[in-house]
Amino acid sequence: MGVRVMVLDEHRLLAEALASALKLRGHRVLAAAAPAAGAAELVISRAPEVCLLGTATPAEPGVFEPVARIKRERPQIAVVVLGPVPSPRGIAAAFAAGASGYVRHDERIEGVERALAKARAGEVAISPQLLQGAFAELLNPAAQPDDEGSRLLRLLTPREVEVLVRVAEGEDTRLIAAGMEIAPSTARTHVQRVLMKLGVGSRLEAAALAARTGLLDRAGLPSAAVDFPGGP
Repeated sequence: MGVRVMVLDEHRLLAEALASALKLRGHRVLAAAAPAAGAAELVISRAPEVCLLGTATPAEPGVFEPVARIKRERPQIAVVVLGPVPSPRGIAAAFAAGASGYVRHDERIEGVERALAKARAGEVAISPQLLQGAFAELLNPAAQPDDEGSRLLRLLTPREVEVLVRVAEGEDTRLIAAGMEIAPSTARTHVQRVLMKLGVGSRLEAAALAARTGLLDRAGLPSAAVDFPGGP
């Protein structure tokens, strides 16, 4: 017995190709679309048994809000997410929103059909391989690329890091020069180089950027943004 299904994906060709394949296999496809917005409204109005909802970014915040809305307003509709190889975070977000399953975009049509049948029956529709991969990544996470704070820190010399610390502590050019035992003109040059390397236009912006990215924490130095009595 065929499943009454809708196929929604941001890539229209993918949605239409999958819909055609499902029709040939005896399923009743109510719609195949690539809505820029209004996916939830479309599903709620047509009321399929199962909705195949595609996304290219399963780990992005808010991407599964349409799933949550569908489940709030039409809890009898099962939603199966179509997506790339997911991270544990992506899988968790999909199921937390109320999805009944997760299928890779490159899954064979037989795998998609199995997911449809399981979802319609109220079962969890996700392959053991996807779950194993997600758990493996969760237990052995891949090394993450350096964050913004580490990247910015590599742009600065040790001397410039010291200058940034003093800027973040609210020291003006005179105090920086006295504390580092350098001429005020040299201190001013250091400050300007720090601002240029960080891509900001003022001491306040530099201190805010350092605080936001944890740059000074990574340098093993204190970071306390206070008053800014002087200009660069």
